This record gives sequence, C-alpha cells and structure tokens, in this order.
Amino acid sequence: METLKIGSLAPDFILPAVDGNTYSLSHFNDLKGFIIIFSCNHCPYVRAYENRIKKIQSGYSNKGVSLFAINSNDSDQYEDDSFENMKSRASEMQFNFPYLRDEDQSVAKAYGASHTPEIFLFDSHRKLVFHGKIDDNWRDESKVVSAYLRDAIEELIEGKEISVPETFTIGCTIKWKP
Repeated sequence: METLKIGSLAPDFILPAVDGNTYSLSHFNDLKGFIIIFSCNHCPYVRAYENRIKKIQSGYSNKGVSLFAINSNDSDQYEDDSFENMKSRASEMQFNFPYLRDEDQSVAKAYGASHTPEIFLFDSHRKLVFHGKIDDNWRDESKVVSAYLRDAIEELIEGKEISVPETFTIGCTIKWKP
C-alpha cells in the first residue's frame, strides 16, 4: 500500500459520522483547505493530541480550513474503536469536528494511511500539500518546538509554498482486518 504523494488529489468517500450525518469531500468545497486525520479511540498518541486537534479546528475553521477525523481500525479486534464507542468518545471529549467511521477500511487504504494520528492537509483544489504528524512532541504540548501542521496551515492560508511538506508519522499502527 502506497501513501499519497504530495500533489496527489484527495480520494473521495462517503462515510457515516458520530453526529448522525454522512460526509464526503463535497462538504469542504468552499474551503481554502481541509485536514483529514486518521484517528481512533484507544491509541495513546491520539489521546495525547485530542485537545490540540480541537484547538486546530477552533483556530482555523473561521479562516477557511477545517478538519475531520476518520477511524479505520478493526473494531472486531479492538472494541474500543466500535462506532458506538466512537460516539461516546466524541461526546466525552466534546469533539468540535466530524468523527467518521471507515468500517471497510477502504478510505485508509485509498490514502495509504498507516498510523493514528496521521495527518493529510489538502488545498482548495484537493491537492495534498502536507502529510505527516501534528508536531514534534506528542507527550507534552508545552515542549513543542516544531508545529508542523499549524505551520503548514498558516503557509496554505497565506498562499505560500509549504516549507515542510512531509514528516514521518508517529503513533499506533492502523489495526487492519484479517
């Protein structure tokens, strides 16, 4: 499975979300950019980033950049990642972004995602401009030196070339179905 390359178009999808709606890329047609975060409920890396993800959504949605998270983990082997548990987690953490379920894992495969959290930032033309991790310190937000995703969003909004378009991803591996 190959990960999307910088400049690739975002593969479309139609997925259910914990808010009762169904989402596709058409929900983001009028934006300067959008972020897809492959996520889940149980990964300690994801949990460490949840508040930062909410801050990114609240800080940039009014600037034309929005995000959503997609959980592609096998919920048969990892019950924490079931759709019902996704609803509970989103409510408990008061997610301010759509949290989608990729039950058949086709979206994760189309993007070539391998980890949670794994970040894909697209421009208004649905071209990938950044892929990687949120920042350089998953454990302690106060010790972040390089805020890769925030920097990329700022550059996108300002119409600049993304200075760091790729970083390696960190986190838990996506739990694939047998």
